[in-house]
Amino acid sequence: CLCTDGAPSLSYQELKDLKKTDVLHIDVRERWEVDKFGKIPASINIPLGELVEALQMDPMEFKEQYKQKMPAKSDPVVFSCLAGKRSKQALGFATSLGFS
Repeated sequence: CLCTDGAPSLSYQELKDLKKTDVLHIDVRERWEVDKFGKIPASINIPLGELVEALQMDPMEFKEQYKQKMPAKSDPVVFSCLAGKRSKQALGFATSLGFS
């Protein structure tokens, strides 16, 4: 699972299927974790500690820093981490910022 404790969760296969659509996949692990363990193709890495600031950036600044179009508040976004705890926190942060 990519999220736990009652939050919406996905299997890896469900994520692969979703990635065929226009979903933005944000990996909230630390950069060293991505370097050490690898990244899921077509995901962007925004460590959890940077996420709130990143989701409030100017869209041009977001694109420059993360090489990806900034999601609109209604766009489909999936968060992942190693065990699910940080992705659940990320979901809470995004919801508190008005993302649906």
